[in-house]
Amino acid sequence: MADRSRSPQDNFELSEDEISPEHLDSQVQKAQEQLLSLKRQQDVVERQKRELEELSRRQEQLQTGRAEMVDKLTRALVIVEREEFETQRRAQMLSGIRESFTLHLQYFESLDLKGVEGPDLSKELTRALSALDDAKAEYARTIPRIGSPESDGSEIASELGHAHYSHEPAGHDFNYWLKAGLAFTLPLVIVGILLFIALLNSGPSR
Repeated sequence: MADRSRSPQDNFELSEDEISPEHLDSQVQKAQEQLLSLKRQQDVVERQKRELEELSRRQEQLQTGRAEMVDKLTRALVIVEREEFETQRRAQMLSGIRESFTLHLQYFESLDLKGVEGPDLSKELTRALSALDDAKAEYARTIPRIGSPESDGSEIASELGHAHYSHEPAGHDFNYWLKAGLAFTLPLVIVGILLFIALLNSGPSR
């Protein structure tokens, strides 16, 4: 009951115990501890905030990079599939050329008319010259197609000892194509001449 009788002014008055140095030190220590606790809580909140911001940044980076790579890979796959188709088509074409050249080569390497005489010789000679014409035509038509799509055939021509090939005929005069045609057919013409000489030498002696 005594406490209720105190006036409002008395409430702001401190007792001697409350203003003692020991009590003040205790209050200061409690205030410092509260400040330290609040500082720790603030540090935890700021750390959590930084972690959330970093997670958000990384998630945004992932979404952006993912969308970019999906677009790039989708377009690249279209190109790869097209190149794969072209590569398979060229592989089939080169396989056909190889088989054809092999057959021509086997025919000319196995050609032997030394024992053939009379009408049979004329018949075999006609067939051999026809095969020679076919081989020359196919050789001239096919050699420019052997190089890679990016090349103009010059590397293949250089390896074979021929003049420069070009897929585009424009820009070359008649003399160029005449020389190129001679370069294409000269090896086979030489083979034909040697074959003809061999046939003459193998004929019946008088």
